[in-house]
Amino acid sequence: MRIAVTGSSGKLGSVVAAELRAAGHDVIGLDAVGQRGPGFVQVDLADYGQVIDALGGVGDQHEGVDALVHLAAIPAPGIRSDIATFHNNIAATFNVFWAATRLGISRIVYASSETVLGLPFDVPPPYIPVDEDYPARPESVYSLVKHLEEQLAIELVRWHPYLSITALRFSNVMVEEDYAAFPFDDDPLERKWNLWGYIDARDGAQAVQRALEVAPAGFDRFIIAAADTVSTVSNEQLIAEVFPDVPLKRAVSAEETLLSIDKARRLLGYAPQHSWRDSRGV
Repeated sequence: MRIAVTGSSGKLGSVVAAELRAAGHDVIGLDAVGQRGPGFVQVDLADYGQVIDALGGVGDQHEGVDALVHLAAIPAPGIRSDIATFHNNIAATFNVFWAATRLGISRIVYASSETVLGLPFDVPPPYIPVDEDYPARPESVYSLVKHLEEQLAIELVRWHPYLSITALRFSNVMVEEDYAAFPFDDDPLERKWNLWGYIDARDGAQAVQRALEVAPAGFDRFIIAAADTVSTVSNEQLIAEVFPDVPLKRAVSAEETLLSIDKARRLLGYAPQHSWRDSRGV
């Protein structure tokens, strides 16, 4: 496929673009910043005219795309003001989704976020491991936008039954260099904000590719995390110390992720291959 990847210069986007190219796809990166050259177009995603023009075709770069991977955003709360985060992220997502529907691009995979689960869990989760079954609980403007984006996708697929939109609720994205700081064992509260979760960017790319390949028409959402936690402290100890009153939805092993990836495994065939433990010899 020829695939447009927004945010292709970012931490996750650069890995996704590289992995999709390695799998044989023709990737067109769209971002506000990036290296000039084949396969990259500089675009202000807040400008709808630029978005629809870039997706429709750009000079000698391409003549349209088959699928869209939307990863561009202010990537976390607190980086910019709340109003700037809201205006930038919601406008960019609306623009790329709307342009895709106008151009007949029927496959969209995009970055939602673990934050819609209720992060930073100052109010404890309803159960552990958390999954996609309970309603969104945005606790920041950044997370609110992610929730609204999912609602937007739900309505767009209702209007356009041929359309496939997959929301990947990525955990905290890590690359190999980040693993020098692992494990997070000293203070259980340090990473309780996301139930000690993370996602290796390479496995994030795998989830994107699986969704592009197998997601049917309609909308669905998936938590995408590594198979393990960021700590060598057992889940039994972490839960007992930090969330003693939260019920277990099912039994969990000592190091298993508490951000359930069961649905992604079952419906997408997602199978994380990378762990910080590999690079640290744990």
